[in-house]
Amino acid sequence: MKITRSGSIAAVALIGTLALAGCASSGGPDTTPSATPTGPDYSSLSGTITAGGSSAQGAAEDAWVAAFGSLASGVTVNYDKSQGSGGGQTNFLAGAYDFAGSDAPLSAAQTTQAATSPCGADGAIDVPIYLDGESIVFKVPGVTKLNLTTATIAKIFNLKITDWSDPAIAADNGGKALPAGPITTVARSDGSGTTFNFTSFLAGADAADWPYPAGKTWPVTGNVSLQQGGSGVANTVAAGTGTIGYVDHSAIGSLDAATVNGVAFSAAAVAKSLSTGGVDASNGVTGDLSLKFDYSKMTGKDVYPIPLLSYAILCNTFKDSAQAKLTTAYLGFITSKTGQDVAAKNVGSAPLPADLLAKVAKSLAAVK
Repeated sequence: MKITRSGSIAAVALIGTLALAGCASSGGPDTTPSATPTGPDYSSLSGTITAGGSSAQGAAEDAWVAAFGSLASGVTVNYDKSQGSGGGQTNFLAGAYDFAGSDAPLSAAQTTQAATSPCGADGAIDVPIYLDGESIVFKVPGVTKLNLTTATIAKIFNLKITDWSDPAIAADNGGKALPAGPITTVARSDGSGTTFNFTSFLAGADAADWPYPAGKTWPVTGNVSLQQGGSGVANTVAAGTGTIGYVDHSAIGSLDAATVNGVAFSAAAVAKSLSTGGVDASNGVTGDLSLKFDYSKMTGKDVYPIPLLSYAILCNTFKDSAQAKLTTAYLGFITSKTGQDVAAKNVGSAPLPADLLAKVAKSLAAVK
């Protein structure tokens, strides 16, 4: 199989264990190197899947492509993570992609557009495939641990708090003042689902300090460094002094990340955010599984308040039934228990809950 986006070393190492495994009798993955898969047989599949979009999905897609390749050697998966969610949606609606990766479901207008081209009357569906969280990353000399409340985050990114010595930041950190110095916020320049999720959190959790609606385009102008992609944000924060930005957790690298309202990111804490705050937001198309978050419910000390739920967007009816079979086979793999474990092992994401995965499987089974 041709891997067009570099699969991580960890993903390749995992192929001989988890990715090739079925489920052991205990219910966990069989990690015996000689194990053979007990799920679908992908060996007869051949063809090319063209997709792209969410950079937050990027590392997980690398791992999924590598793992799927061990089972479907005749399939090439091209996933272009440089597009961002906005570019992924645009290319999908133009008919260029078999599916788009996106951290935001299609808007109402885009859903209507998809029902004409490229999908026809059966429309397009958003199915969850990846659950992670957004991290607030920072670079402040001498500071490696930082806690920020929702209100302080909103004021920093709305440029109402502009110096690291601000009393509000000290109050969030037990009264300990940080060294004085200007704050430079770093945000996405591209149409970004990560931005959509972050602004959804700010608007939903603290509208008083964040007067902007949720959206894929960064709304604040001024002392903001706008960068392409999650890696652009992370690299700019890392290279700066007094910088702060938001990225998918898988993109933080060696950067320090703040706790939010006293809660550190963890897969368990993100999973709890979905179970406590996830609300149905279906677009009305049969098979659509869009969700939104009720941030007022995500206040527990075991709940990370900035989750990121990412989707695959695809047509209910493909123009080519063979391409539908190929695409749903890949998406079915990544939303199987094995596929979710591949992402968890490689990028630290939270496996989607079994009941949601069952709904995804039902939606994919209806695609033709």
